[in-house]
Amino acid sequence: MSASDIPAGSGRLDSSTATRSRYLIVALLFITGVVNYLDRTNLSITAPSLSQELGVDTATMGWLFSAFGWTYVALQIPGGWLADKVHPKLLYPLVILFWSLATLCLGFVGGLASLVVLRLAVGAFEAPSYIMNNRIVTTWFPERERASTVGIYTSAQYVGLGFLTPALIWCEVTYGWRSVFLVTGVLGLILAVIWVAMYRDPARFRGTNAAEVELIRAGGGIPDLSTRIEARAATKAKFSWRDLGIVLSRRKLWGMYIGQFCMLASANFFLTWFPTYLVQFRHMDFIKVGFYASLPFLAAFFGVLFSGFLSDFLLRRGATLAVARKVPVIAGVALSTIIIGAQYVDTPGMVILFLTVAFFGTGMASITWSLVSTLAPERLIGLTGGVFNLFGGLSGIVIPIVIGYLVQGGSFTPAFLMCSGLAVVAVFCYVVLVGRVERVPD
Repeated sequence: MSASDIPAGSGRLDSSTATRSRYLIVALLFITGVVNYLDRTNLSITAPSLSQELGVDTATMGWLFSAFGWTYVALQIPGGWLADKVHPKLLYPLVILFWSLATLCLGFVGGLASLVVLRLAVGAFEAPSYIMNNRIVTTWFPERERASTVGIYTSAQYVGLGFLTPALIWCEVTYGWRSVFLVTGVLGLILAVIWVAMYRDPARFRGTNAAEVELIRAGGGIPDLSTRIEARAATKAKFSWRDLGIVLSRRKLWGMYIGQFCMLASANFFLTWFPTYLVQFRHMDFIKVGFYASLPFLAAFFGVLFSGFLSDFLLRRGATLAVARKVPVIAGVALSTIIIGAQYVDTPGMVILFLTVAFFGTGMASITWSLVSTLAPERLIGLTGGVFNLFGGLSGIVIPIVIGYLVQGGSFTPAFLMCSGLAVVAVFCYVVLVGRVERVPD
């Protein structure tokens, strides 16, 4: 019987005596996601003011937005390999420390060159973050809780921007755009200390009992994943091109990779060009933009949570993994195509309505990491996650640059048409290429 045929109740234990330490891990991943995305998207908040001060046109700004992605993408496969070899309790606080220092230094840049170098540094050190999230979820959570867990920590990127964008815009208006980098950098330094003090594997986490560890294991989680990896590392610690060949030669995995690139087109508009679109192309007041910009991000937040909990609900009610994992993703991607409607209305309220609905759909589609946990070869979860995130990072490079050139004519219509078209391609990938949801053999 394949994984896609497993009913919801499979592997379920009586959880009445099990502790719930894994929910603290969800909270830690959620807070990390908030800081992670604030540090990678704070440039979009400062872009209108920064571009005026430094004399940056739309094409150049597109390249600046993509600078983060160059190193982020280049280090996905090495980052995936590293995540398979180095324990998260050591690797995660280190990368948080260094990307936060780079963010802090952005508050002191003197020109375009230093800005680009520091954005490259932020991308480099954030590269392993979501790969490690996937490893931690595989370690800490049974299959029936995995999509909701991915939904919670993925929603952090949107709730942080939704609730904190008005605060950061106020900070910029009051203290200047440099203050945005200083504030977000300091938050990251505090988070690194929290990781050192808090994170452990299930069996070594204070307050976790054996019943919770067994509940995780019986439900399809791998609570001893680090032990297995360490045992294999004793005999094989070097990078293997054969392993890379495995994760690059499976049709199901390619369906995820291409689908992720296309699905993130709309998300990358919101994470880079959205404030500039409202200020410079829709001529909205900068202070009002803080409120308007928060609405689509909050919608995406609810979209992620809705999708994650819906997916696990379907699984518990007896749906197959294929239905439970793919239906919310496909429905969300299809809904995101409505972004094009924003170009055919005039009032600010209607513009924001179309964008809010579109980003709700993008949020729904963002639980795709749950497919990585389910489809990746057990021994290569980190490497598969690295390749998957590489394609997501490529979208982060390509989409902002392409938008920068498409809007030089003064209209966002070509950019929104591109985002909608890529969403259609993503639906094809998840339906046809991914097919049945079952773990790829090693």
